[in-house]
Amino acid sequence: MSLVKFNGNGNRPSLLDEFMGRDMDELFNFNWPGVTRSRVGATVPAVNIKEDADRYSLELAAPGMRKEDFNLTLDNGKLTVSSQQQHHNEEKDPNGQYTKREFSYHAFSRSFWLPETCDQQRIEARYIDGILHISLPKKEEAKQKAPTQIQIS
Repeated sequence: MSLVKFNGNGNRPSLLDEFMGRDMDELFNFNWPGVTRSRVGATVPAVNIKEDADRYSLELAAPGMRKEDFNLTLDNGKLTVSSQQQHHNEEKDPNGQYTKREFSYHAFSRSFWLPETCDQQRIEARYIDGILHISLPKKEEAKQKAPTQIQIS
């Protein structure tokens, strides 16, 4: 016995209505930990942005990835972090016919305009325990200097 979903007026929805009426998040539900949804519903890694006296830091939560999965580009002061992953899984029965074939595709791209105080020649990135760490050192003249005591004559 199967359950049939009826719309508000008591009529059974068409096959198209059943498909299109589903929540798109249910159809394309990636639910990666640390991942947020953009305005258009795509999934992108959550990011933390920090600043201290010597540098800016970006941390992108991207668990389950490898450092080879990321692409970082710097173009006229805009830092872009992107990734594309494709997974294929194929299981065959003993007769050599397909019994199950699955694939998935995940991609994201995030861009950040860097401040003029960033030393773009010394940017470093490393991937540790599911977090992509990007270090953006400040230019020497932009670093906060310790206060100095001025002598009164």
